Amino acid sequence: MSGPSGEQVALSRFVEFSRAEWAPLRDATPLPLSEPQLRKLLGLNEQMSLDEVADIYLPLSRLLNLYVGATRNLHHATGTFLGTEEPRMPYVIGVAGSVAVGKSTTSRVLQALLSGWPSHPQVDLITTDGFLLPQHVLEARGLARRKGFPESYDIRRLLRFMADLKSGVAEVSAPTYSHLAYDVVPGEMQVVRQPDIVIVEGLNVLQTGGRAAMFVSDFFDFSIYVDAQEADIEQWYVERFLALRQTVFQNPSSYFHRYAALTPDEAVATARRIWETTNLVNLRDNVLPTRERAHLILEKGRDHAVRRVKLRKL
Repeated sequence: MSGPSGEQVALSRFVEFSRAEWAPLRDATPLPLSEPQLRKLLGLNEQMSLDEVADIYLPLSRLLNLYVGATRNLHHATGTFLGTEEPRMPYVIGVAGSVAVGKSTTSRVLQALLSGWPSHPQVDLITTDGFLLPQHVLEARGLARRKGFPESYDIRRLLRFMADLKSGVAEVSAPTYSHLAYDVVPGEMQVVRQPDIVIVEGLNVLQTGGRAAMFVSDFFDFSIYVDAQEADIEQWYVERFLALRQTVFQNPSSYFHRYAALTPDEAVATARRIWETTNLVNLRDNVLPTRERAHLILEKGRDHAVRRVKLRKL
């Protein structure tokens, strides 16, 4: 787009904040977490300090608290206009990003902070891993090597869950997933009973495309994309793989037990191969293209710390 004098004007849907600019926006929001409590929320090989929580996640929790209140007022206004009593509907937050970028840790920290606000004490966290097709179905369809790609999910079931959730259904059940078995757990469900807020975390939760008339993100009130450079995410993935090789992979019940006997060099080579042939392809083709659809982007540096925050303009 050209300005009055003909020069090119860059357009952006986001307002950008450095960490120093974002941190004061917490205002007087208290920090409800101690160091031991934070440690329990961190994923394997994930790093986060209390300073990071105070600088990045407390301002975000304050923003979300304001948004939750405004959305409730809007629903009340609509009900008043229609002369009806709206069912209690949760505020839904989507968290997207690559494998190994820290989505789960971000989601758990947000859950802990948001549940500390008096106005919304019940905050549930759902991961879309439970909506992956069972391993035997993926293998029968030739999708075992594309696990985590959009076509590997039971999208109809996920959309039904989201629709029921947003319709105020009293109890909604989500399937659970075992990372040890690398599969959906038959008959095991997570029951959601009209919480104040639901955080939905997954690789492709901001995905659109195809002929579908409805998408998971249609049910989000707010969405977050956790971002980092490809090279940094790859390194984190390799480091996590090496840590798993010495812990979870040692369990004979682990789907990846065969990797436990790899030498360190073999483990690094295996992790990089999996990253390059599966996770990087999914990131480039499906996950990264959804980044600009998020309401907020957290940009992480090589040390895992968030360096920049981008908030979409209203």
